[in-house]
Amino acid sequence: MRSVYGTFTKDNWTIEYTIHGKGEPVLMFHGGHSSCFEDSGYKALINNGFSVITPSRAGYGETSASIGSTLTEACRAYVALLKHLNIGRVHVVAASAGGPTGITFAAAYPELVLSLTLQSAVTKEWLKPEDTAYKAARILFHPKTEKYTWQLIASISHWFPRFMLKQMFSSFSLLTYTEASERIGRKDHQLLSAMNRRQRSGEGFLMDVEQTKMITEEQLEAVFCPVLIMHSRFDSSVPADHAQHAAAHIPHTEVEILECWGHIIWLGHMAEEVDEKLIAFLKKHEQTL
Repeated sequence: MRSVYGTFTKDNWTIEYTIHGKGEPVLMFHGGHSSCFEDSGYKALINNGFSVITPSRAGYGETSASIGSTLTEACRAYVALLKHLNIGRVHVVAASAGGPTGITFAAAYPELVLSLTLQSAVTKEWLKPEDTAYKAARILFHPKTEKYTWQLIASISHWFPRFMLKQMFSSFSLLTYTEASERIGRKDHQLLSAMNRRQRSGEGFLMDVEQTKMITEEQLEAVFCPVLIMHSRFDSSVPADHAQHAAAHIPHTEVEILECWGHIIWLGHMAEEVDEKLIAFLKKHEQTL
């Protein structure tokens, strides 16, 4: 597998990025607590002739938080990265808290976007100040404390992956762990453990939470490329009404409400089906020369 890590610096900011595979380009906007080193769901894309370009979004990894003053500013920086890499039109895939970035990018730069896929994606205001999850996030994932939060989670995940998933389960799924047990295999516990060990929040996650307020119905209506929305009906992290909200306002949309166990649709008994649906959609809208 061809893999590249790089950084791109312009003016007073820097973006770090990875490129995996070789072929038609997919610009991946990762979810919260992640970075350019995310690789969940990438294998099928690479095996089917796509290259995956993943910038660490604003405030994550080595990418400057300053580009994230607004979603518009951030997307302007991602366009500069594509120009630097000499990449033209791309498929955009936006996951979870990366949803607002993907929507903004597709609405602002239609000439660059072949298609947009929203996977378990945030599409409107999320984690409001009165929510318990919001209050917890302000403490656990604050830039001054998040390092220690993730060190603890990574350590427990490494030694006790099944126990860690049980503890985190309600943050991912509306099902109980027992109800979902047949949908999750031993391999999935190990994959989630590996995911936990590479996650960090930096300045990015709290920035993500604030930026969800910036997504408007007008922006959704300005997305004119083909759109695929993939969302589990059992997602407790980003409820399925985010998918329904986007589908109600974005033209040219295909919606897949899935029976996956929860938020992380790349893991579990339907992971292969999720891959197949995504690949079929991207190939349907491949660039024609």
